[in-house]
Amino acid sequence: MAFTEAELVYLDKQTLGRLATVQENGTLQVCPVGFSVNPDDGTISIGGYSMSASQKYRNVAANGRVAFVVDDIPSRDPWRVRCLEIRGVAEAVPGPKAAEGDPDGAIIRITPRRIISYGIDEPDQEVHEMATNIRNVE
Repeated sequence: MAFTEAELVYLDKQTLGRLATVQENGTLQVCPVGFSVNPDDGTISIGGYSMSASQKYRNVAANGRVAFVVDDIPSRDPWRVRCLEIRGVAEAVPGPKAAEGDPDGAIIRITPRRIISYGIDEPDQEVHEMATNIRNVE
C-alpha cells in the first residue's frame, strides 16, 4: 500500500491539491486541481472539464513527471500544518469519448514513487517534535 491509513483518511477529507508538471521547454507548471484517491491501487486521479485539452494533460502525455501536494492548516493556535507531497509518474488517460472528439472524461493518473508527509500520522505530536515521514514506493 502506497499510503498509510492516516494519509488515506486525510486525502479523503481534502478537495484541492496542487499538481506540478514539466512543460516541453523544461519549465514547471503548477495548477490547483480536484482529485480522488484510488485506495485499491494507491493511485491519485485528477479530472476536470476538458482535461485532455489542458496544458497539464499535454505535459503529462509528453513526459509523465509530476509532483502533487495537498496541504492545510488545521489550527493557527497552536500552529499546525499538514502536508502530503507525492512525487511520481503520471499517465494521461483519454476519456471514453476521446475517439469521438469530445475531450471530457480524460484524467491524469499518478502513481507515487516517493511520498513525503508531515503532521498527518502524528496529529497530536508537539509541533517541534514532529517528524517528516519520507519513503520511496515500489
